[in-house]
Amino acid sequence: MGKLINPASGEFLREVPDTPVGEVGAAVRRARAAYEEWSQATPAERARVMLRFADLVEADAEELTRLEVEETGKPAAVFRDGELPFAADNLRFFAGAARSLEGTGAGVLSSGYTSVLVRRPVGVVGSIAPWNFPLVMAVWKIGPALAAGNAVVIKPAPQTPGTTLRLAELFAAAGAPEGLLQVVLGDAEVGEALVTDPGVDMVSVTGSTETGRAVMRGAAGSLKRVHLELGGKAPALVFGDADLAEMARGVAMGATYNTGQDCTAATRVYISREVYGEAVEALRATLAKIRVGDPWDPATDIGPLISAGHRARVHGFVERAVAAGASVLCGGSPAEGSGFYYPPTLITEATQDSEIVQGELFGPVLLALPFDGEDEAVGLANDTPYGLASSIWSTDVARALRVSHRLDVGVTWVNDHLPIASEAPHGGVKGSGFGKDMSQEAVQEYSVTRHLMIKHRPPEAKESFRPS
Repeated sequence: MGKLINPASGEFLREVPDTPVGEVGAAVRRARAAYEEWSQATPAERARVMLRFADLVEADAEELTRLEVEETGKPAAVFRDGELPFAADNLRFFAGAARSLEGTGAGVLSSGYTSVLVRRPVGVVGSIAPWNFPLVMAVWKIGPALAAGNAVVIKPAPQTPGTTLRLAELFAAAGAPEGLLQVVLGDAEVGEALVTDPGVDMVSVTGSTETGRAVMRGAAGSLKRVHLELGGKAPALVFGDADLAEMARGVAMGATYNTGQDCTAATRVYISREVYGEAVEALRATLAKIRVGDPWDPATDIGPLISAGHRARVHGFVERAVAAGASVLCGGSPAEGSGFYYPPTLITEATQDSEIVQGELFGPVLLALPFDGEDEAVGLANDTPYGLASSIWSTDVARALRVSHRLDVGVTWVNDHLPIASEAPHGGVKGSGFGKDMSQEAVQEYSVTRHLMIKHRPPEAKESFRPS
């Protein structure tokens, strides 16, 4: 039985029964049965269900907001006015993408034969979603998979199951085949059962890099397709010609949105030495103005961290950095009172090889370090195990393009940090995983190409040479 805690108060919310490990296989079998029907539906039929699903998500905004805010502590206004409409837009995009999943008419590739390339769904997808964006990440998992014609068994994080369970109810109400979207609940043991179940054809996971490694090991036994969106340590490169006021606003928001619990968060800001002091002061002043508080207060900018344990982990990074010689310019201590609050924090004088620069902290903590020249900036930015996101701050378009091509990341923003669109792919390289969320590329991730080869030459035609 999972006990849910409100991060804003530290108080008990409710209990949610875990799925017995032995029942995970039954959920997979129900999904398989529903897949047989859904995969044969026309793209238009699938799209109609998904469009109704999106409408129901929008209409259910009050309940979805209540569940997400209670379980994550994120500001209600941020979720209701930003994340929830974006999730509905994702679903509408995927509904359209369901009607655009086309193969290629390859024509005559071998004399006397016509080849056609078609795309087909993978089958049953086992998905594991994180606690930082429960609704949005669930949509990123189920949307493209369903659009491609698959069935989905999804395990939300134990701390935040509410919106995923509600999505399953709304999807059923939209007219989906019974069992097409299954939700299993529990900890890593349930996740392992899902990953290793022989009836699962593909595994899609958003989580830590270590979780990704474990999933790959589990999926290897039955050679499942694996889709991984993992950790990040996004650098922001600030050049001497940047608009420092605009940079400070953008980087501060990028570092603290969702209380920094975002794998694309701006965590390392590398600043040209010529403007280092001025830029650091602009960042400090901006971070100090961010309002931390009650998620239901419209004036709140960021809420608490997800749990007491996670807050202790974040603060441990800061304490060890200070012990190693780093300086804290603002924040740096857990807030007093109830709830798991941690203030926006700015740290300087950390070394490039230190734990706090190299490791994924996942909190509202920003590190500022100087650089001399483009080559050093690029070298420092690429010098972590991760490769998910980055930003460049400069008014020189040529430099921004030149530097962006040298960064080992999945996305680079110029003069901004964090914006995304349903039409644009999201995913990383290196320790940040592989595979794309959102966009038409995501739908392709959940499908396979098949080759249909049709003989059309006359029976009396001469056999073409074929080596033995």
